[in-house]
Amino acid sequence: MTDQALKDLGDAVAATLGDDVLDTVIKNGELAVRVRRDGILKVLAVLRDDPRFLFKLLVDVCGVDWPSREERLEVVYNLLSLKHNVRIRLKLTTREGIVVPSATGLFSSANWYEREVWDMYGVRFDGHPDLRRILTDYGFDGHPLRKDFPLTGYTEVRYDDELKRVVYEPVKLPQDFRTFDFLSPWEGLTNVMLPGDEKAGAAKTGSKA
Repeated sequence: MTDQALKDLGDAVAATLGDDVLDTVIKNGELAVRVRRDGILKVLAVLRDDPRFLFKLLVDVCGVDWPSREERLEVVYNLLSLKHNVRIRLKLTTREGIVVPSATGLFSSANWYEREVWDMYGVRFDGHPDLRRILTDYGFDGHPLRKDFPLTGYTEVRYDDELKRVVYEPVKLPQDFRTFDFLSPWEGLTNVMLPGDEKAGAAKTGSKA
């Protein structure tokens, strides 16, 4: 679909949904529509049922974390219209403690997608029939795809031979070299001569190695 056709589609969506649409953007041949959080169910229903759109397939629901924003969490809905052979992306923002209406009543496929967004980003979906973790364990602490989640996690899991069960413990990092200065290995080496360095020094002074 051409950019002009996408622009016409975006204009039609904005005109139909009014204040529930905040803006539309065309980038890299794709149409993205930013919508009000409280209006997401209305937007999804219209896009699904209106004969001009017929986005009957919810392909995916995913999350994005923007720590510098006031509403740092973004929920993204990717829809496909098989009838018109076109895709559309919806975006809304939220933050910790503010729920997002669940789309499970409109698209059954939203069930596991929303559970994944909850598990990975901590976005709660109001009205979800079974909102629990889906990729991590039920006792997992935190949401792994947030930008401030430590790469090591908060707990580690091991099997205890004495207790004959899996146990959870705080992460222990006893190994050496856990202090990072965020320099590359070469920038950090200021007083170490590696094999071959004498040739580079000789080339700079014009002498023969």
